[in-house]
Amino acid sequence: MKIRIANLRAGLSEDAGRLLPKAARRIGLKPGQIENMEILREAVDARKKADIRFVYTVEVTLKAGVKPPPGILDKDPQVSLVAENKATPLLRGSEPLTRRPVIVGAGPCGYFAALKLAEAGFKPILLERGYDVDRRAADVDRFWETGKLRADSNVQFGEGGAGTFSDGKLTTRTHDWRINEVFRRLAEAGAPQEILYKAKPHVGTDVLRQVVRNLRQRLLEQGGQVFFGACVEELILEKTALGRRVAGVRLAPGVDLMDRGSAEDLPLSGTARSGLELAADVVIVAIGHSARDTAKNLYDQEIAMEAKPFAVGLRVEHPQALIDRAQYGRFAGHERLGVADYNLHTKLAEAGRTVFSFCMCPGGQVVAAASEAGGVVTNGMSAYARDSGVANSALVVSVSPGDYPVPGPLGGAEFQRIWERKAFELGEGDYRAPAQTVGDFLADQKGDLSDSLVKPTYRPGVTAANLRDGLPKAVGEALAAGLADFGRKIQGFDLPKAVLTGVETRTSSPWRINRDESLQSPGIKGLYPGGEGAGYAGGIVSAAVDGLRLAEAIIATYRL
Repeated sequence: MKIRIANLRAGLSEDAGRLLPKAARRIGLKPGQIENMEILREAVDARKKADIRFVYTVEVTLKAGVKPPPGILDKDPQVSLVAENKATPLLRGSEPLTRRPVIVGAGPCGYFAALKLAEAGFKPILLERGYDVDRRAADVDRFWETGKLRADSNVQFGEGGAGTFSDGKLTTRTHDWRINEVFRRLAEAGAPQEILYKAKPHVGTDVLRQVVRNLRQRLLEQGGQVFFGACVEELILEKTALGRRVAGVRLAPGVDLMDRGSAEDLPLSGTARSGLELAADVVIVAIGHSARDTAKNLYDQEIAMEAKPFAVGLRVEHPQALIDRAQYGRFAGHERLGVADYNLHTKLAEAGRTVFSFCMCPGGQVVAAASEAGGVVTNGMSAYARDSGVANSALVVSVSPGDYPVPGPLGGAEFQRIWERKAFELGEGDYRAPAQTVGDFLADQKGDLSDSLVKPTYRPGVTAANLRDGLPKAVGEALAAGLADFGRKIQGFDLPKAVLTGVETRTSSPWRINRDESLQSPGIKGLYPGGEGAGYAGGIVSAAVDGLRLAEAIIATYRL
C-alpha cells in the first residue's frame, strides 16, 4: 500500500532523517512499519522570515500487511491513498507511413518529439539550422568576446534551442501529466536528480549542455538522425481533394546533406546549389521563437498564422546578497537554502498593461542573445552553481497586436526588430548594450554607471544611455511604475544604483502557427506546428511536453 502525505514541515536545522518519523506519525504508524519513503516535492516557505521552513510531499510504501488506523485517510485531506499505476499503452495508428517523419528544429519540442517517435520505431530525421552544442558554445563565446555574430549559430539557434543558454529552469504553469516524463528523461540524460522533487528545479547552462549531448546520443541509438547546419527554407506542399498535404521540405541553397555519410539513404532530390528537397509525409515544425525568416516563409506559403501578445522590457541586476537578505532575512546565506529568487507581478489598470519579472537568474549573468545583424537582445543565464554573486531578471511589460507597427501575423516580429536595432544604436555598435542605473531611468536621464551597485555582466560590454530612448513610451512608463511597486515588495529592489540593461524582446513568440484538434495545421495534412516557436509553449518544460504530444498524435495516426 502506498500513501501520499502533503505539507510535512521541517526546520532548516532539522536532520533529513527526521522526515520519516514525521510521516509515520502523520498516518498513525511507527517508522518500522514503513518499507520505503520517496520525496515527491520539496519547497521553501519563507513567508515568515524568522521561521523559514521546508515543506515536503512524500510517498510512503507500507510493509506487507500494514494498514493505517481506520479513518486516517478521511480525517486528513492532505493524506491520500496512491492508486496503482497501470501503464497506459501508447495508441497505434493504422494509416500507412511510407516515409520517415521530419522534424524542423532541435530545441526541447523537436528533441522530445524525435525521441518519442524514435522509440516507437519511426526513425525520425531531425534538421537543425544551427550547430551541435559544442560548436555552438564556441561560436557564442566568440561573439561575447569579440562582438562578431554568427547568424546561424548563436544563443537562439543551435542544438538545444534558446534554453541551452539560460538558467535551465524547469518551472512551468502547465499541469500536463507528461511533465513527469520530461523530468525523468532529463534526469536520465544527466540532469541533477533533485529536479525530480525540487519545487523550483533548475539544471544550469553548464550541465544542460551535457544533457543535450546525451539526448542526442539516445536519439541516434534509437534509429533517429540529426543534421546540423540544415536550415529549412520552405515546405513542399501538394494539393489534394481535401486541401493540401505535406510532401517534404526544401533546404536552403548551399545546405549539402549529400556529403554526409549518414544521409546516403535519405529520400533527397535536387541539388545543394538550388536547395535540396527531402521527401516526407509528416513534418513537425518546431522552429523556436526567433526564426523570423522561417516564419515569413511559412506565411508566404499561406500557412495559417496569427499575431499574439508577448512582453518586452529590460534586464535588472542586483547584488545577489541583497536579494538573499530581502527574501530570507537572517537566514540569508544558509547552506540549505542556497541563493534566493523572486517572482514579481503588478497590473497597471489605467495603462491596461502588466509588468512582471521573467526568467529570473540567481547568481547569473546578462547575456547577448542577438540572432540578427544590427540588433541587440538581452537574456539571462546561470550555471548550476549560481555563484556569480549577481542576481538578474527581465522586467517586462505586456504588449499586444495593437502596439505593433504593421498588421498581420508578423507584426510583433517587426516590433521586436525596431527596438533591437534602436538598442544597437544606443549601444554604439559591436553589439554593446545600452545600460543605465535605476535612478537615472526613473529620472529619465542618461547619467553614468561609475558607482553602480554591480558591474554590468553583459558581454561584449555596455554603453551608458537613457534606456527610455530605446523603448516605446508606454513601456518605459509602465516599467517605471513597476519598479516602484517592486521596491515595496522587495526591500532595495528599486535602489537608485541597481543596473538596467536593454533590450529584452525574446520573451516568447510574437506569432502563433495555428493548429486544429488533431494538432495539424488547418487544411494541411501532415503538418504539425509545435513548441514555443508555434506559440504553444513558454519554456523548456512546456515545449518538451508539446513535443511529446505531437509525437503521440503521429503515432496514434500512422503505422510503419
